[in-house]
Amino acid sequence: MKKNLIAYIERDPETKLLVAEIPGILGAHTQAETMDELIANMKEVVELCLEEQKKKKIKVPEFVGLQEIKVNI
Repeated sequence: MKKNLIAYIERDPETKLLVAEIPGILGAHTQAETMDELIANMKEVVELCLEEQKKKKIKVPEFVGLQEIKVNI
């Protein structure tokens, strides 16, 4: 079975590495120098995390959406 997940990706300003995480999946985060490497790493990490969550009978949350929030700084 395949499931589409949404990864949150940023570039670390100090290391210049791409950093990704999938909210709602404990431990689903990684980093890499290129987008291709990041995606490959993320797939591997997510498969391991989901395997653990399945053993513990933890369900994956449903993605609802993203919302930009404006704040004064």
